[in-house]
This record gives sequence, C-alpha cells and structure tokens, in this order.
Amino acid sequence: DCKSVGKAFAGSNPALPNSALTSAAEASSRHGAAFFADGLRFDCTRCQRCCRIDPGVVLMSQNDLDQLAAFLNLSEREVRERYCRAVDMGGVTQLSLRERDNYDCVFWEEGGCSVYAARPLQCRSFPFWPAQLADPESWRMAGEDCPGIGAGPLHSAIEIGYWLARREAEPLLAADGAPGAPGAPEASARTQERGPR
Repeated sequence: DCKSVGKAFAGSNPALPNSALTSAAEASSRHGAAFFADGLRFDCTRCQRCCRIDPGVVLMSQNDLDQLAAFLNLSEREVRERYCRAVDMGGVTQLSLRERDNYDCVFWEEGGCSVYAARPLQCRSFPFWPAQLADPESWRMAGEDCPGIGAGPLHSAIEIGYWLARREAEPLLAADGAPGAPGAPEASARTQERGPR
C-alpha cells in the first residue's frame, strides 16, 4: 500500500531492485517533479468522498481485472459482467468499475471497500495521478476536494514517481478488453477519476 512503499524507498528493503528506483526517478522527471521534488503531504482521512456520493470512473488495467477476479474467485468475464462498465473517455471507450445509482462504487460496503486488498491501481495510487501532479495549482485544486491532500506524512518524489511509473507500466483496458493507451488519463479527480476505494 501507499505507506509501505515509502519505507521501501527509504532503504528498509534491500531486496528492492535498482530498476524500480530508476523507473520511479524517470517517471518523476517526466511528470514535472520539480514542483514536488521535496515531496508532498497526504494522509487519507477516510472521508469517503472519493468512493461515493459524486460520479466518477475507476479505469481498469488487465492487472486490476486479474487481481479482482482472483480475489472474488470469479472469471474475468464474470467480473466484467457484474462489476464493470464501458465509459467514453473523449472518444476512447474504456473499462471502468460500475457505480450504484447513488454514485457509490460498486464495491463500497458500509464502512469501506469490500475489495480493499485487490483494489485497482487507480485507487491504490491516489492522489498521485498525473493530472493532479501537473503543477502546484492542480495539486491545490485536488486538495479542495480531498482533505487529506496537504496533510499527514511527507511522501518523497521517489515514492510519487513509483506510483506514476506503475501507472505507465499498466496500460488501461479498452471496454472490449484490448490494451489501451498507457498511463492515467489527464482528468480531474471529481469528474473523470475517482480516488482510493
């Protein structure tokens, strides 16, 4: 999860391959790491805004789909049919988790995420998404919707780069199951992507 990654990069995990550090550093530099070179503060307050109440999408990679299928003990096809939907993302139709009529995530249960251990990368990596890391103003605007942004522990540029590199390495799926473009869409948290679930 988010909190253990920082410890791994701090050197507490000597088994972490140098390639992971290199990928994280490269991803940070591609995404304008200058503004977050000293790190960014974030601590989830469990406010639930990112999982419920407002509409949003949680875009899926093949890895996300595989993890959910294994966790739920279902076939990939069953996960798609029961829990996913096609969403138009500016002319590209991609695979997303469904929402209930009240906009709650399909996996939201009273008290939290029913698939937390297998939640998609988009949820795991919140709030370290490319669109929110574009510049200080984008980060500030994301913080208007999320009380945890700007609070809590400091996450290093390397840790942030790790999440960016993970997203780049896992292409999002088109609704038909074909791999889509790599990386997270450039979208705002409120209207296009939804935070951790």
